Amino acid sequence: MSLRDSVLSRAFLSASRLPWPDAGALRRKASAAVLAMVVPALLLYLWQLASLHAWVPAMILPEPRLVLDSLSDLWRSGELAAHLGISLSRLVLGFLVGALAGLFLGFAMGLSRVVEAYVYPTFKALSQVPALGWIPLAIMLAGIDEAMKVIVVAKAAWVPVAINTQQAIRNIPEEFLEVGRIYRFNLAQRLTRIVVPGALPGIFNGIRYGLTHAWLALVTVELLASSEGIGFLVIWGRQLAQLDIVLAVIVVIGLIGSSIDQALQWVELHFLAWRRTAF
Repeated sequence: MSLRDSVLSRAFLSASRLPWPDAGALRRKASAAVLAMVVPALLLYLWQLASLHAWVPAMILPEPRLVLDSLSDLWRSGELAAHLGISLSRLVLGFLVGALAGLFLGFAMGLSRVVEAYVYPTFKALSQVPALGWIPLAIMLAGIDEAMKVIVVAKAAWVPVAINTQQAIRNIPEEFLEVGRIYRFNLAQRLTRIVVPGALPGIFNGIRYGLTHAWLALVTVELLASSEGIGFLVIWGRQLAQLDIVLAVIVVIGLIGSSIDQALQWVELHFLAWRRTAF
């Protein structure tokens, strides 16, 4: 047998050993995708009916085709991409600052009862104030420039990441820690082999909630105190009395937020492939 034939035969054998996709899982995913489109399709149909029969004045509810044309115009002009790029850069910076601070605080409170006793009451009180309530103070401290927006976004991400990280560590079964004591793990081994793997599902939940809250806070702060960004486009469309632009940008905001959450969910499934659910 030649070298080429040998390589091809080995490749064929290797490919034949790969697990085939589960037909049942593929059917469930396809069914879920179809069901997920039912409500949007129904809302779009009702929207079109309302426009055709003038149930709502066109100045208040433009027809779907006009909104789609406005979205296409914003994209072709490059205006939508420019404002969206500014918003995403703010989101990334603010989320990284808030998530890192939340992980640090969550690990500190989860691993130490003393730190929790001192810090948690104050942290709980501060977390009750929504991101919108911090905007005036952030403007006074940092002005109306980029630093203020990063502070508000970071605060929005900081709270859910810290809370979920703390709870994830607290919910690690005592039996896991007992195994570490039996094997005489040191602190680094307990953290890397027990605490982090055991708390990882909860930490991922905190990161997903944190990123969702960060995106909502960013849009809010751009609505109130910004001259650029995706939130500013909503205000700009309202000032021009062009609700088709407002609705087009709202659709983009929803799609971006949903896409971010789906991407994080895919990352979570990739890193937690060992986890099995009951349903």
